[in-house]
Amino acid sequence: MQVSQGNEAITTSPLPLQPLDKNKRVDALDVLRGLALVGILLMNIEWFNRAIISLGAHDTTLTGVDHAVGWLIRCFVEGKFYKLFALIFGMGFAVMLLRAKEVGRPFGAWFVRRMIVLFLIGLAHMIFLWGGDILHDYAIAGLLLLAWVSYNKTQTPRYYLKLALMWLAIPIFLISFGGSIFGMIFNDTKYQEMWQNELDIYTVVQQRFERDVEVVSQINEVSDSRDSTLDETSFTMPTDEESKAIAITDAIEQQKESQADIAKEDAAFMQDSYWQATEYRIGFTGLMLMFTPIMSLVVLMPIFILGFWLVMTEKITKHQQHHTFFKLLTHVGLGIGIPLNVASIIIIQHPAAEVSGVLQGVGQMLFYVAQYLLSAGYLGIVICALNKKIWQEFFSAFSPMGQMALTNYLMHSVILTSIFYGYAGGQYGEISRAPQILIVIAIIVSQIILSTWWLNRYRFGPMEWLWRSLTYKKLQPMKL
Repeated sequence: MQVSQGNEAITTSPLPLQPLDKNKRVDALDVLRGLALVGILLMNIEWFNRAIISLGAHDTTLTGVDHAVGWLIRCFVEGKFYKLFALIFGMGFAVMLLRAKEVGRPFGAWFVRRMIVLFLIGLAHMIFLWGGDILHDYAIAGLLLLAWVSYNKTQTPRYYLKLALMWLAIPIFLISFGGSIFGMIFNDTKYQEMWQNELDIYTVVQQRFERDVEVVSQINEVSDSRDSTLDETSFTMPTDEESKAIAITDAIEQQKESQADIAKEDAAFMQDSYWQATEYRIGFTGLMLMFTPIMSLVVLMPIFILGFWLVMTEKITKHQQHHTFFKLLTHVGLGIGIPLNVASIIIIQHPAAEVSGVLQGVGQMLFYVAQYLLSAGYLGIVICALNKKIWQEFFSAFSPMGQMALTNYLMHSVILTSIFYGYAGGQYGEISRAPQILIVIAIIVSQIILSTWWLNRYRFGPMEWLWRSLTYKKLQPMKL
């Protein structure tokens, strides 16, 4: 580039992009990353001990303390912290973009390499360690964010806020619109008929799986007679017996397939062959990649843009000056998010929701909205705490863990597969929810200590060093 000095033009080469020095890091982001890792581990540990193909399904076999722990994690943790991590990703993108502008270097090609490397790391994670990887989704969404910001680079921060909120509201609007149509069409009589139909189907399917009754043959008998009995249980078909028979058959087949899929995954991770477990993960990776475009576009992109907005407006980089904003975020996020999460989980886990698709849909929609609200509340309360000296020392302990977020995230999989999978510790399905919390505490405390020790001697964590070296196309200096 050229800078003028008097009547002469002096040509200078742009400064090369380099990893951010420790004294230039945004401390709040490191603290948030560390705390987000805690929440992610609290949720993920269950799916090293259960079939991940049933991700999101509540374990109905839990009782006592195990049930209480599982319920609390689902209500206050599930779905909240990977969203918070995505928000931090968007913030980090903005920090890197602004820094690239400061040194006058092109940003696009460098960031594309960064996302490609992240995608490959995520892919390797899915195949060789654990199928529940989120890194590959972040990488694809990161490329989409780059394309979007490059196309809309003249837009104001206010534009990005409006865009992100509207984007997040689209699924809510569509579901609400569909629900309104449903409410207008289905009067009380139709609702009663639908409920009875769902209940009858559910009853027959449960009889088939719980009592080993040959339902399909009995359905044919029911079609010829309105008064039939199934395993000494009275069951009356509505007017459309043939449609109901098909629905029952389909439900039985779906449940058989679901149980077979779970059994296949359980077998893969209970046996002592690493190759057979990896072979299963390769197939599962193909399934996960099918959902990546949806995950990236519908969920991650608007959150990334929100994170971008928080940095562009300096709300996160100068959070001390925006205490009122984060205080409001805390009150709204926690004040509405907590009761909404509690209500949604109670609805989802109510036995009637297993029968009624409407109830299940309502519960899931409330849970979807509540996750975002509670994530916002968590963000607000942490930033408010960082603005008070009394809490700064406590939360600063998570900063080193956050600086090594990639290494620590991958280490979770190394540790937990070593504990649970058959080719290592062999505890798959053996450690229930309450004892799992003790494992989480041990991992987090160890990672805080080790991350602090490591960063007192080295500039990056091991995986962060690899990521940066491949991104910058040269080996980065490790020692301080």
